[in-house]
Amino acid sequence: MLMENYKVIIGIFASVISVIGYIPYLRDILKKKTKPHVFSWLMWSLGAGIVFAAQIVKGAGPGAWVMGVAVVISILITILAAFQGEKKITITDWIAFGGSLLGLIAWILTSNPLLAVILITISDALAFIPTFRKTYYKPYEETLFTWLISSVKFIFVLFALDAYNATTLLYPIYLILSNSSFTIMMLARRKALSKITD
Repeated sequence: MLMENYKVIIGIFASVISVIGYIPYLRDILKKKTKPHVFSWLMWSLGAGIVFAAQIVKGAGPGAWVMGVAVVISILITILAAFQGEKKITITDWIAFGGSLLGLIAWILTSNPLLAVILITISDALAFIPTFRKTYYKPYEETLFTWLISSVKFIFVLFALDAYNATTLLYPIYLILSNSSFTIMMLARRKALSKITD
């Protein structure tokens, strides 16, 4: 009973810091300071929804709550990105988008929760390409705080999981690594650009 309450508390905490992390991002989109890439956020919305469902099926418990929050906010960001996001779409972006869609289609055809998470993780990585490319050249068009919090919140998710298996662990571990790498790249690019302008 104590262990269950402990995981519920961590799940709530991780969900709250997730919402807190997205507030500056949403604010910066509305101020036209942050310009999210619509392809990335559309695929992340779909992927997060599928991973959330797979985690629930495989008993993730409170560890899945952050993913539920991510689904709702990702859909909102996708809508905002369609109006105020990055408008430059490259061939690489189309390839990444197509690869992400293939991953989703493959999951629908197999209906296997673990395979779903594996395919969504691959799709997510492909969906990251447009945002990574855009941010490499325009590192101030993303909200650093949000990406940093996204790295941290998934560490808490690991402690909130009720069941530890490949289906529940793979995606949060991937997100810790991808968000951390993205944050480091953004900081490095901002530092490099500041030296050029000095």
